[in-house]
Amino acid sequence: MFIGIDLGTSSVKMILLNGNQNIIATTNSNLSVQSPKNGYSEQNPQDWINATLECFDSLKLQKPHEFSEVISMGISGHMHGATLVDKNGHVIRPCILWNDTRSHEECIEFEKQQFDVRSISGNITMPGFTAPKINWIKKYEKDNFDKIFKVLLPKDYLRFYLTGEYFSEMSDASGTLWLDIKNRKWSEKLLSCSFLEDKHMPKLVEGNEETGILKKHIKEKFKFKNKVVVVGGAGDNAAAAVGMGITEKSQSFISLGTSGVFFTPTQNFLSNTGDAVHSFCHCLPNKWHLMSVMLSASNCLDWVCSITNTSISEALNAVEKYFSDTNDLYDSSFFLPYLSGERTPHNDPHVRGSFHSIKTTTDATNLQYAVIEGVSFGILDGVNSILKVHKDFKKIFMVGGGSRSSFWIQLIASLLNRNLSVCDQSEYGAALGVARLAMHVDESIKSRMNIIQEIKIDNEFKPKSDKMDLLMKRYAIWKDLYSSNKKMRLI
Repeated sequence: MFIGIDLGTSSVKMILLNGNQNIIATTNSNLSVQSPKNGYSEQNPQDWINATLECFDSLKLQKPHEFSEVISMGISGHMHGATLVDKNGHVIRPCILWNDTRSHEECIEFEKQQFDVRSISGNITMPGFTAPKINWIKKYEKDNFDKIFKVLLPKDYLRFYLTGEYFSEMSDASGTLWLDIKNRKWSEKLLSCSFLEDKHMPKLVEGNEETGILKKHIKEKFKFKNKVVVVGGAGDNAAAAVGMGITEKSQSFISLGTSGVFFTPTQNFLSNTGDAVHSFCHCLPNKWHLMSVMLSASNCLDWVCSITNTSISEALNAVEKYFSDTNDLYDSSFFLPYLSGERTPHNDPHVRGSFHSIKTTTDATNLQYAVIEGVSFGILDGVNSILKVHKDFKKIFMVGGGSRSSFWIQLIASLLNRNLSVCDQSEYGAALGVARLAMHVDESIKSRMNIIQEIKIDNEFKPKSDKMDLLMKRYAIWKDLYSSNKKMRLI
């Protein structure tokens, strides 16, 4: 038996997995985020521990016998969070989360080095990453900075609580800006930009390697029969990829959730920092991945439905009819989906969303279509940015809330001119991924090559040529609108 733990920003999710990879129990425990000032986003690491222990209790209650037979577990976590511990292993201050934006100035300073930061880190310095958060702490909370013994990512602090060991793994460590992505090791040069040394970092392993065993008092409290091994685990997106079986360069996935992500593994280190593409290590040995991110995707549809007083299902039905009945989409409105700024390809946290070409005849359905089209164009932007450096992906899986709309998937398939495979990745996909990683330490499994299998495809959408010439003309106009919005934010 195996446990997969997914430490998210809003909850801890946990699964109990048997040797046939059947999920036999699931549970979750909610978390809250504190925002003491505008742009600040923090959590108390003790809350992660409490939620995890609650989930252990729940799984034990559901399946007491199977729970007692657990032999290993893996942890997934939200990336980039700065969790500081002192020499006694005590948390120094609340964890600064991935969506905290206080460190813009520190990002600029971080890149003013005598060497090319991006060539080593594989990424643009952004407030979301760990390094500028530490630079902010040094500047404004020097007493806290001086107490630092280790800097841990959220899941790695949870690991420390469970095992007493300081470890991280390659995929999560990639989001710190201190990792030499190509060589899969901490970079002394990058650490020095944050006034840190290698001694302040946890040891590095791959996601399927052992990092320690469950502490005696935890093992006894929950009545585990075996020595429970904790493996390296993975950052959230890498874990979700393993949950879908996406580990090869020919595979990829689009996540059309609150944000929009395009993720594809690579066989070696590649980067396109010019388009704000993330280049990270994958959580398995000798594998990397590229990832584009748009900050607002399905939440744009949520927003436009709220202001037009329409349900999402009603909007999608109306938009599909509008698209099929309209002869001249060229006259339709445009929407830039930058409600929270944009990552790929602009790296512009200040740009905002906007409608363009609105007329007296523009109605709610037209606005809703513009939103769906604009988000789809944003996904296309991200894929095109990755295509500049990596063209090997053939199969694209589609997951997330937006993947429930056949019309929306069909539109994206046509825009990309590629087949899209829809799979039912549950909300426990990342937990499944790290449970699969945990299976690698089970000596009774003879063929570890067969552990990570591709997820079952529920449906496949092929591109349609109908209206594609017009859509590509609209895409070209849409791309030009960004420069207008960029000027408006300077007023």
